[in-house]
Amino acid sequence: MPILVTGAAGFIGSHVCLKLLERGDDVVGVDNLNDYYDPTLKRVRLARLLGRRGFFFLETDIADPLALVRALSSQRITKVVHLAAQAGVRHSLENPRAYIRSNIAGHLEVLEFCRSCPDFEHLVYASSSSVYGGNRKVPFSEVDRVDHPVSLYAATKKSDELMSYTYAHLFGLPQTGLRFFTVYGPFGRPDMAYWMFTKAMLEGKAIRVFNNGEMWRDFTYIDDVVEAVIAVLDNPPSTDVPPSRVYNVGNNQPARLGDFIDILENLLGVKANRQFEAMQPGDVARTFADMALLEQDFGFKSRTPLEIGLGRFVDWYRSEWVARTSAIGQ
Repeated sequence: MPILVTGAAGFIGSHVCLKLLERGDDVVGVDNLNDYYDPTLKRVRLARLLGRRGFFFLETDIADPLALVRALSSQRITKVVHLAAQAGVRHSLENPRAYIRSNIAGHLEVLEFCRSCPDFEHLVYASSSSVYGGNRKVPFSEVDRVDHPVSLYAATKKSDELMSYTYAHLFGLPQTGLRFFTVYGPFGRPDMAYWMFTKAMLEGKAIRVFNNGEMWRDFTYIDDVVEAVIAVLDNPPSTDVPPSRVYNVGNNQPARLGDFIDILENLLGVKANRQFEAMQPGDVARTFADMALLEQDFGFKSRTPLEIGLGRFVDWYRSEWVARTSAIGQ
């Protein structure tokens, strides 16, 4: 029976699909290929999956009522990895309706699809470290209060957690939410700092450094994230009542933004032109994942140091992405 992965052409989703296929699972990938960022990148990710044995792709919008139920009712799906979402904290200030539709209405449709599957076993869905808002206690723990979001994006992710808990309570639907902390790596997102900084530095342009570089992020490498997703997927909550859990997925070693830029300078062999600016609305000064719970339940530890992970991204960006975009004149 296939595993459904929503957001299959996205950063995390495409990596999860690839890992599942490599271990022999059949995968149904769903994505609407929207243009929040260059759809070319989404198609490049998707190209790594299409043609592989066991992979089926459906281009559709998960927020369309009953779209998943109508399209996939015959697939006998028992597990879902729900990663489709409208991403980006800052963009949520400019286009809030996109976040309500994709992140809240879309999550509801995924829940309804899971409820329609006769032998359903487990839904793993993407939450975010942004739900911790402006919490000052660090590291951020799953038992901390998360009812003071500082962006609409964060509010939608907390809403997803609440809806999932409710469906677990009402219908016994086994679910696990994963609060991702600043995921980075090859085939990543162009709206993230590591990508924007790399592009600007190689092009000789200034980079915007907020809060005078005194921003701390728990950068988490994509391979570590995929490992966590699949470990959790394979072990649905069986004794929890209701069967609903939430885990942090982070590195547990936050890096200061200024030091992060220093690492990029060394990897790129380019000095950054740092343009210092004040903190932006909706942003937070620090993220820091307490990983004790995921380690306790699954033996998970993030293994990739920032220097290694960034090095892999830079190598990919230079050898694959720059060459590709140069060839098509972008």
